[in-house]
Amino acid sequence: MSIMLRARLCRVVALSGAVLAFLTLGVAAQSQPVCNAVTHEGARYTICDVDLRRQTTRLFWKRPDGESYGYLQQLPTTDYATGRKLQFAINAGMYHPDYRPVGLYVEGRRELAKASTARGPGNFHLKPNGIFYVSGNTTGVMETGAYLKAKPPADIATQSGPMLVIDGKLHPRFTPQGESRKGRNGVGVRDAQTIVFAISEDDVSFGAFARLFRDTLKCPNALFLDGGSVPTLYIPGGARGGNFLPLGPMLGVYGK
Repeated sequence: MSIMLRARLCRVVALSGAVLAFLTLGVAAQSQPVCNAVTHEGARYTICDVDLRRQTTRLFWKRPDGESYGYLQQLPTTDYATGRKLQFAINAGMYHPDYRPVGLYVEGRRELAKASTARGPGNFHLKPNGIFYVSGNTTGVMETGAYLKAKPPADIATQSGPMLVIDGKLHPRFTPQGESRKGRNGVGVRDAQTIVFAISEDDVSFGAFARLFRDTLKCPNALFLDGGSVPTLYIPGGARGGNFLPLGPMLGVYGK
């Protein structure tokens, strides 16, 4: 084969590959939520926005048979109420060894676990902690005491801790850098209809994670959900494969 012919074939293959990649990206953009890569203070994050006017959020813990779902990739692929398809799923708070939620848990307007105001060790009890909730087409993240006082009619709610951002201010116990650096995931609200989920791809401190929500994502209120060496995110189609070890509460986002 001549050099000229080989060069022409290479250009055809490259062009075909570029077209295929463009078409694949277009299909993915239509079928998946807007999850973007963001860098903040040198650390990498995956950010997923949810618009409650176009998407639906569901919390999951137990299957109809009473067993825990355990794995993000085993959540229902279609929302029973709207017919919308699963776009992504994320772990939705801390849990006991038997996968029971730690603190308030409301699923389908049913309170399955009560709110905790107790003192104790660990991130959950790094007061103030808080509650993320959705009520119809509105959402919020509130400090636990404020939530219990307001008593919003929540369709779903999950309690975790610590709060990251409280009315535009960082949690009072956070230092600018912090000594503990781990993978973390959390949730913030940009406005009454917009939820923002963040998953760190690098180990970060609480302070850095909170500044991400306040300064880059523009969320006046944000809550830490959970963390560890591998914070969990599942996107159908192979983009993100979900978790290897079972979880407690999980949240699925469904859209057209």
